[in-house]
Amino acid sequence: MTAIGASSSSTYSSTYSAMLAAAQTQAQKAAAAASAYSGQSGSSATTITLSDAAKAALAVKPFTEVIADARASMDKLLTAATLTSPLKDGKLAVDLSKVDRRELYVMSVNAEQKFSPDEQKAAQIELQNRFDQALAGPTAVGRVTGKIDGLYTAALAYFDSMGPEEKSTAAYADARKAIEKMIAKLKTDPGTLPGTFSADPVNTYMQRLADGETGELRDIVDVGGDARATLDAQYKAGGSKPDYAEFDSRSLAAVAINTGNEFSDAEVRAARAEMRSRTGAAVLSALKSSDAATNPAGFSQNIISLYGAMSSEERAAAGWSDNLYSAAVQSYQTANKLASMLGSTTNASMWGSTSSDSSESSSTDKMSVLSYL
Repeated sequence: MTAIGASSSSTYSSTYSAMLAAAQTQAQKAAAAASAYSGQSGSSATTITLSDAAKAALAVKPFTEVIADARASMDKLLTAATLTSPLKDGKLAVDLSKVDRRELYVMSVNAEQKFSPDEQKAAQIELQNRFDQALAGPTAVGRVTGKIDGLYTAALAYFDSMGPEEKSTAAYADARKAIEKMIAKLKTDPGTLPGTFSADPVNTYMQRLADGETGELRDIVDVGGDARATLDAQYKAGGSKPDYAEFDSRSLAAVAINTGNEFSDAEVRAARAEMRSRTGAAVLSALKSSDAATNPAGFSQNIISLYGAMSSEERAAAGWSDNLYSAAVQSYQTANKLASMLGSTTNASMWGSTSSDSSESSSTDKMSVLSYL
């Protein structure tokens, strides 16, 4: 499995020096310019404002530090788990969810030859999982609506969040170009399928999805074990009650459903309350972002997306059953049908789309995309 945006070790080695030099040069130029200007201004109260690009260049952590931090992060995880490898039976045996993305990237490409094959593989799996997670919600929406533009919007956001080293690779440039082309193509031809353009990462994702190879989540028992260890460490450090502020959603769910009967009643109650709070905030955000008063179908899509992005354990902890999903789907279909009917009589949908959106040709395109999904 190859991580999204990752390149081979040999390719990385040949470009690393150039990338680092370019980043450092940019930062040095910005700093030199600031210093020169300051010197010219003497004792006056004149100040300068650096551009966003210059600020970013000065703020970028040197890549050699990223590599050292990545090595330290992996060592810490292995030590805490009393393991010598982050993999067990080819799957993740440690939690890499909180590891910085740039650190994961240097692990995945074996920067400065500091990482073992298992560590490289583990980082690649985690990077792949993060991409899969970013597309899980839009995929759930696509299965209901027959539209895949949301997958490409999510993929674009994911690629834009990559670090400067990944963005400097040819693989990144090719994949992002394919995403941009598909976004433009889907605006004029919604029935276009992934794979129309080469190097399309969404197409690769869809192929893995069809083969059941997406979202290789850690076993919830292992997640629960990590949660137990984290809580114990909190108590040892002087905490009197569980603090879930830094727990990711699945770790929180492991406590809320009392995985392995490892948690006290108080810990479970607190976890369930935190899960309800987070879920409520997500639903409120979905309501606001959809402008449900004028677009009820959009709100239903957001709920479907949230449901699709959750693991089964997270849904159980949040109390999100199959009935809720079915209700969201039915709500979307009803709102969409009403909009289509009104559009047929007024030649414009009450939500802004024209009657052509519900034409037979559009329906045919939708079915082909649904079949693909």
